[in-house]
Amino acid sequence: MVGGLQMLKPLTSDEERALLPIITRGREASKRLDCDELDVSTTRSLRREREEGQRAESTLLRATCGLVRLRVVERGYRFGDEELEAAGVEGLVNALHRFDPDKGNRFSTYANYWIMKLVNQAIRQQAGLTESEMGYVLTLQRLLRTDLAKRFSTKEIAAAMGVSLVKARDIVQMNHDLVNRRFVTGDFERGIEARPSPDVNEAPKWVIEELHRLCGDDFDAFWQYAFRTMSIEEIAKTQGISRQAMSKRLEKCRKAVRDSAEAQRLQEWFDRQ
Repeated sequence: MVGGLQMLKPLTSDEERALLPIITRGREASKRLDCDELDVSTTRSLRREREEGQRAESTLLRATCGLVRLRVVERGYRFGDEELEAAGVEGLVNALHRFDPDKGNRFSTYANYWIMKLVNQAIRQQAGLTESEMGYVLTLQRLLRTDLAKRFSTKEIAAAMGVSLVKARDIVQMNHDLVNRRFVTGDFERGIEARPSPDVNEAPKWVIEELHRLCGDDFDAFWQYAFRTMSIEEIAKTQGISRQAMSKRLEKCRKAVRDSAEAQRLQEWFDRQ
């Protein structure tokens, strides 16, 4: 259940394509029913097409609900954050209302933009950031994902983002503060655990096996750090060790991944997430 919507499994491209003409006919029927004076037979036929279109839209909506869950969790937040969940559903509904089936695009592709737009907006509001500050943070996060095995210096971040060293430090701090807001104390007190993103169980078997081989007992810590699901301080606390010790262990994992024969393949998979 997402925002009161019962989720369905994602549609294949063919299944989604089959719904589009039904949605188009339903919307056209709705317009005619609102504007035209029609005889009883035509009215009955148009109402049937409108209802079929509405059912098709509902199917499309519920089958795409998984994107809301995915986008909230991949931003490092526990799914169930009511504000973010509601923002994602609002983005999904906005996408449905604006979606033009005749343009030939997949709805899931179109909806992804609106879901991310409203989820990011909700995160920005929660963190008290301006739009420009949130833009800087998102740019930094994209940069960090370009090479998950590397620790970027402030100087490298400043050069890549075209900002001063002082500004780069501010952006790094804003990103750090945002990460630390992801899991509030109340959540842990209620026994709700942070979930890595994407779900380990959904990752390809070869990725998990290779990272387990390279990281050993530090696999979970590396996974959480690689996806910015938890800060180093939070990971260290869960492991019962110091931040410095955790940093050394993560650096060892990064080096192992970077030097692995599967390094390029792993990086390509991470880039797609």
